[in-house]
Amino acid sequence: MSTPLTLDQIREQLRAFVAERDWDQFHNPKNLAMAMVVEAGELLEHFQWLTAEQAESLSAEARADVELEIADVLLFLLRLCDRLDIDPLRAAQRKLVLNASKYPADKARGRATKYDKL
Repeated sequence: MSTPLTLDQIREQLRAFVAERDWDQFHNPKNLAMAMVVEAGELLEHFQWLTAEQAESLSAEARADVELEIADVLLFLLRLCDRLDIDPLRAAQRKLVLNASKYPADKARGRATKYDKL
């Protein structure tokens, strides 16, 4: 298998893909966010009605389908970030810092409680 592309390389490929098809006219932030949610719903369909154990042990075929849905979600998210000039890695890093503050390990460990109820 070849070396995975960097996030910036994928964003560049996505820009070129969209430009070649003149799809930028459709890629406003609202449409991109909606498309991402649609793809997330398609991802969720693969897990609907499964037990936690079944979800952990997907067949090779189901796993391949899930992988493609994850890719769709990621690509729409990256396109949305591109249109809004948001660095998704920087945003994720910032959110992790905020979450560490909202969910201190000594209070949140082993609990699925929202931060305002800890």
